Amino acid sequence: MTDVSPAPFDVRLMNVTAAVLFAGCAVLLLAAAGWWTLRNPAFALGGIVVEGKLSHNNAFTLRANVANKLEGNFFTVDLRAARAAFESVPWVRHADVRREFPNLLHVSVEEHVPVAFWGPESGSAMVNSFGEVFEANVADVDSDDLPRLSGPDGQAPAVLAMARVLQPVLAPLDMQVTQVALSGRGGWRVTLEDGPVIELGGGSTEEVRARTERFVRTLTQVAGQYGRRPDALVSADLRHGDGYALKLNGVTTMTAEQAAAMAKKNNVKVVD
Repeated sequence: MTDVSPAPFDVRLMNVTAAVLFAGCAVLLLAAAGWWTLRNPAFALGGIVVEGKLSHNNAFTLRANVANKLEGNFFTVDLRAARAAFESVPWVRHADVRREFPNLLHVSVEEHVPVAFWGPESGSAMVNSFGEVFEANVADVDSDDLPRLSGPDGQAPAVLAMARVLQPVLAPLDMQVTQVALSGRGGWRVTLEDGPVIELGGGSTEEVRARTERFVRTLTQVAGQYGRRPDALVSADLRHGDGYALKLNGVTTMTAEQAAAMAKKNNVKVVD
């Protein structure tokens, strides 16, 4: 049997040193290659391809608004930051950004589809088809007949859902729904074309729908008893359990003497 003597210490140290130096050189070469690749002009962003159904933006303006916010090249650009930059553009709801070799960014854009205005008329908020509130230039809205919704913060989806329930129920009145409002106490109010206001009260969607359906079903008959049509409606209060209160143009429950006294009290001239 042949005994193999261990290599001398200096030889083993030389081998270890050589291996470390070789590994260090390999790391330096890889780092240099990476540095060259990342800074090579060939990999600078050469363009942004934008696709999607665009109504309020176009590809040129989107690129112009976002290009100066992008940092890095094809390999180093932060896709999350790029997406946020596109989604900060007015009317853009969602953007999906991906790299397209060798030097392009490919962006799929989804715009907000406005279905209603939100809040006071002095504001610029709108509600999209998902019930999300967004800010944009209301002058860019193509349709002038969008309803106005209002309610507590965070309740836009619920108000939009109720508006979608009530619009077909109120359609037989031939008066467009212009406003749907939810109070802080949970009460619903609808304003119709030309101003009639209907207080619907609170409760579940089904309860509100049932009260509204009863009102629509009987309004023509009730108004007819006073020689009026449904378009004479001024206001209605559906918050009563066994009926509703109604106000019609040209109809009063006061006697002539009561009306004269009321007019005199309020300094109003009564013309016979």
